[in-house]
Amino acid sequence: MPAEPIGIIVNGATSGIANRQHLAQALMPIIAEGGLPTGDRTVLPKLLLVGRNPGRLKAVAERFGLDAWTTDLDGALADDRFPLFFDAGHTGGRAARLRAALAAGKHVYTEKPFVTEISDGLEIGRLAVERGLKLGVVEDKLFMPGPTKLRLVCQSGQVGRIVNFRLDFGYWIFSHPDGGLQRPSWNYRKSDGGSMILDMYPHWRYLVEGIVGPIRRVVTAAWTAIPERLDEDGVPYGVDTDDSAATLVELENGAFGTITSTWATRVKRDDLLVFQVDGTDGSATAGIHRCYVQSLAATPRALFDPNRDHDRDYHADWSAASYAPPFTNGYRMGWEAFIRHVVTDAPLTADATAGLRDVALAKACQASVEEERWIPLDRFTSMADRPRAG
Repeated sequence: MPAEPIGIIVNGATSGIANRQHLAQALMPIIAEGGLPTGDRTVLPKLLLVGRNPGRLKAVAERFGLDAWTTDLDGALADDRFPLFFDAGHTGGRAARLRAALAAGKHVYTEKPFVTEISDGLEIGRLAVERGLKLGVVEDKLFMPGPTKLRLVCQSGQVGRIVNFRLDFGYWIFSHPDGGLQRPSWNYRKSDGGSMILDMYPHWRYLVEGIVGPIRRVVTAAWTAIPERLDEDGVPYGVDTDDSAATLVELENGAFGTITSTWATRVKRDDLLVFQVDGTDGSATAGIHRCYVQSLAATPRALFDPNRDHDRDYHADWSAASYAPPFTNGYRMGWEAFIRHVVTDAPLTADATAGLRDVALAKACQASVEEERWIPLDRFTSMADRPRAG
C-alpha cells in the first residue's frame, strides 16, 4: 500500500535547530525511508518550509532537495494540504504563531520553550482542546545516549537511594560573526525571548524529573557574563538578559542537586553536558553520549592532603555503563511520537502539560532571581497541570 502524504509546515526553517536536527536528523530520514508506519498505514511527510529570508530559505530547500518554500506564513497556514504546523522560530513571537496555527485548524508541534508565560500556555492549551487539535512540544535531551543510559542505571537501583545530583552545562559562545556564530543574536535580547534560563531550563526540567524525580523548590542566581556582543552583521548590541545561571534544587524525595549553565565558559570536563547522580550504593555520571558508573565497592577512600600530590586518577575507578541501548535521534523520536499521536491518537508524553511544566521551572528560577529566595515549583505547576491538549 502506498504511503499517504501528511503535510507539515516547518516554520523557522533557516534556523540552526531546524537545519541540523529537525530536517537533517528527523524529517528527511523519515522521508528517505519511505515514510513512518502508523498502525495499518504509512504516512509520508510532505514539507513546506517557511522563513523570513528568501535567499537563505531557498538555500535550505535546495540543500534538502525540497521545492516547497515561502516567506508568507499566513498563506502557509491557509493551505489545507498542510494540517501540521511546526515552529522553530524565535521564542518571543511563538505564542502568537501557535495561536494563529490553531485558529487555522492546524495540529501544532513546537520547539521549546513552549511559551514564555504560563498564562499564554494555558490559553493555547485550551484553544487546542476546544478545537480538537493535537499539541506537542520538543523534549529531546532525555533520549540522548548518555542520559538514556543514566536513566536506566538509576531505574535499575544500582545507585541505591539518591542523595545528590549535579547537572553542569555550557561552553563558550563566540560573539563575532567572522568566527561563526553558534547562536543567533536574538538569544541575548529579552524582548525576543532570549535568556539562558528560559532557553535551557525547560530541558533541565524533564531531564531532572525524568531521571532523579520531581522537583519541589529552587533557588537561583543569574547574571550576564558578556554584556556586549556582535550580531549577524557585525553590529554591536547590548545583552539585556542572562547568559549564565546557577540553581540549587530540592527534590520531592528530599535529595538536593545543582544546575549550572553558562554560555561563557571553556570546557574542561567530560562533555558539554555532564549529569552526575550520587546514591547510597553508587554513583553514575553521563555526558551526551557516554555514561560511567562507580559502585560502593569501587569507591576509593579519598585522602585530602594539601602537602603532597598523590597523583590519583579519579577517572580510573569508574566503569562504562553495561547497558547500551540502540540509539535513535531524540528529535526523530519526538517527531515519530507526535505524528503517530496525530494519525492514530497514540499517547503523547511531551504534550501541552509537559511543555508548561518545562516552562514552570524556568519561571520559578526567574522568580527566585527577582525575589532572592526559594520558590516552590507548584507556584507555577498548580496552573500548568490543567490543560492536556489532544
